[in-house]
Amino acid sequence: MIKLQVIGNLGKDGVVNNVNGKNVINFSVAHTEKFKDAQGVQKDKTIWVECAYWTDRTGIAPYLKKGTQVYAEGQPDIRNYTTKDGTQGTSLSLRVSSVQLLGGRNDNQGGDGSGGNSYQNQQPSYSQPSYNQSSPATASANEITEPMDDLPF
Repeated sequence: MIKLQVIGNLGKDGVVNNVNGKNVINFSVAHTEKFKDAQGVQKDKTIWVECAYWTDRTGIAPYLKKGTQVYAEGQPDIRNYTTKDGTQGTSLSLRVSSVQLLGGRNDNQGGDGSGGNSYQNQQPSYSQPSYNQSSPATASANEITEPMDDLPF
């Protein structure tokens, strides 16, 4: 098994889609490396990862906003594609098994940077947040909650 871990900023808001009766949250993560080239000039290299988080626990989706820093891990996949003008390219995608909000957004509307909530597809998981009936639109990022039905105790 190959596992990919990525920390970066969301390039667009997360979107919940339903495919064949199953929920998937699609989002993209950008990771930028800064380095100096052979001439000593500062350069940036950004790698984009298209993420698909297959889960019935879609409570995190409202908090996956453009600019939010996240940690995601899962199984990577490389896809080849051809654009309409015939240009060939390769993209990196990730079938997410765990995602965590790292707190904060570039536009200062996110959390306070004090940490985040973790969501995993593994069953059972002791690290799953508890369920809270409050509206996700009014809850802060640190109050994201999920059902406790799958807890082993």
